[in-house]
Amino acid sequence: MTLDEIKNLVDRSLFATIGYTDEKGRQNVRRVFCVWHKGLGGHLISTNTGSAHIQSLKIDPNMCLYFNDDSSFEGICFYGEAVIHLDREYKELLWNEGDEKYYPKGIDDEDYCILEFVADGGRYYRYDAKGDLLKEEIDSFDAGKEYENGYSKITAGQL
Repeated sequence: MTLDEIKNLVDRSLFATIGYTDEKGRQNVRRVFCVWHKGLGGHLISTNTGSAHIQSLKIDPNMCLYFNDDSSFEGICFYGEAVIHLDREYKELLWNEGDEKYYPKGIDDEDYCILEFVADGGRYYRYDAKGDLLKEEIDSFDAGKEYENGYSKITAGQL
């Protein structure tokens, strides 16, 4: 897979699975809505500050983020670290009308945070190929990119 094909997979996935280790050393996964991306190496997820995965990631920020398309048998598993953002800048970026049903106090709700995943490598597969993705490749691909909403590309028919 080319880096552009991997980026296309990430953008059209809409959801991702995060993998992390909890405070008891157990492996866990969670399915999350994930459409904000900075190239291949940065991904933003809105979530609850009090959730089990956020509490575990405060202790051990190592995690993986997996995007896939079952219909085309493609997947990419990024390895990296979590950064938890409570600042308004990130919250505003991901806030949507209707989010009040999850965060009744609005954008400043203390149970609302943004999980940023920063990749330092990965492994991809497709029916015709598999391979490793190195940090240097990710960094080069992401140079000069800003966070953008991959879902907006889908609704605009750009994928």
